[in-house]
Amino acid sequence: MADEQMAVDRSEAPGGDSGDDTGGALGGAGSEVPGEVLSAPIGAPTGVLPARPLDAIDRDILRLLQTDGRASVRSVAERVHVSRANAYARINRLIDDGVIRGFSARVNHERAGHGASAYITLKIVQNSWRTVREQLRALPGATHIALVSGDFDVLLLVHTPDNRTLRELVLTRLQAIPEVLSTRTLLVFEETDLNADPRG
Repeated sequence: MADEQMAVDRSEAPGGDSGDDTGGALGGAGSEVPGEVLSAPIGAPTGVLPARPLDAIDRDILRLLQTDGRASVRSVAERVHVSRANAYARINRLIDDGVIRGFSARVNHERAGHGASAYITLKIVQNSWRTVREQLRALPGATHIALVSGDFDVLLLVHTPDNRTLRELVLTRLQAIPEVLSTRTLLVFEETDLNADPRG
């Protein structure tokens, strides 16, 4: 535990709305084919697919959907200057190819009752990644896990109601995992969503 470092307070972090276009690319009122839904379960396995080069239009579509996942196919088509049928086909292909893994909401964690956020670095026993990953997935408030290179092995992002809960998560839950050798907690003071709609 001597390796654990933690700050005390967190200032208010800005959050962004995802826009007010209710005809979503998920099959809302503006979709090209009524009744069909563009969907893929978030985190669903995509198999071993070769990477397909994306052209400028594909990249523009991805940028728009990252900014507003509820954007209608018509809106996307107009903004990237292609027909609705073309935009619909491209979005479906991006889903089928595993480029788009799903659609989700961006959450303002403070307004959702999570006043403390932290990146936690972990050093783990060699070859224990799969075991540790499953235990980290079960942690309340864990939203991102990455196996990385460098001075530590794993980077974990968590959101908790307050610093006391964060402390308990680190000292009681994380450090109780046998394969975790040490942790270091980096408290988040402010966040900037780079995919937020600049109009918001």
